[in-house]
Amino acid sequence: MKFGVNTFVTDESIRPDVLGRALEERGFESLLITEHSHIPVKRETPWSGGGELPREYYRTYDPFVALAVASTTTTALTLGTAVALLAQRDVFYTAKEVASLDVLCGGRVLFGVGAGWNREEMRNHDIDPSRRGPLLNEKLAALKAIWTDDKAEFHGDHIDFDPVFSWPKPVQRPHPPIGVGGESPAALTRLVRYGNVWMPRVRTPVAELRRVAAWLADQGRADVRTTLCGAAPDAAKVTSYTEAGVDRVTFDLPPTPEAETLRYLDELATSVDSFGLV
Repeated sequence: MKFGVNTFVTDESIRPDVLGRALEERGFESLLITEHSHIPVKRETPWSGGGELPREYYRTYDPFVALAVASTTTTALTLGTAVALLAQRDVFYTAKEVASLDVLCGGRVLFGVGAGWNREEMRNHDIDPSRRGPLLNEKLAALKAIWTDDKAEFHGDHIDFDPVFSWPKPVQRPHPPIGVGGESPAALTRLVRYGNVWMPRVRTPVAELRRVAAWLADQGRADVRTTLCGAAPDAAKVTSYTEAGVDRVTFDLPPTPEAETLRYLDELATSVDSFGLV
């Protein structure tokens, strides 16, 4: 079992370079961070957590800049997104950013994507929220072409380009693992077609984790790994995730200043050591 954290990295929280070093020193395997380009002032889309949208949503760093900074103080830590909002991202810049990070960090990137929930944010990127799923799928296919082909081209309903050159190519071959967030039928279909890692949220029942693992095997995708995001450090629950075939558990890390974060990581590392699952 691998253990990491998922968090918001903001201008008010611990710096990503300090966080990355602290995680690696304490034996954690991964750092997964969240993305929002902005939060519209006028927002009607409800937040799944209920109530007011937490402050950190308004203040996130660009994920690839933050992960690049974290890479400078680490040598083995997996650096990932949970999740990048690919539907509203430019496919060429994203391909360049992910590949550049993978080269510069020595092949440690996990590229997690999701469809997103904030419809007003999507519309500001000129994205029709009702079409974000098909658009996300095509962008994943286009990214794979850009990362793997010297003369990459793609022709779809939403993304269309003639042959292009784009370097660097990622260190990880054929490309960094693609994580797919979400538990819906559409997300699982996306996972089978394009993904390497399933990234369900902790609210997913253990029975559902088992069912999806069996379903993936039936689809010929027993190679897919599972990263469960947002767990609490509860030994019994983590053991049940292991028994359900989860390969990596990330714990929710509050976005707090340095001293407070380091104290929390000390406590979290002690809890993880007590599980006896590392």
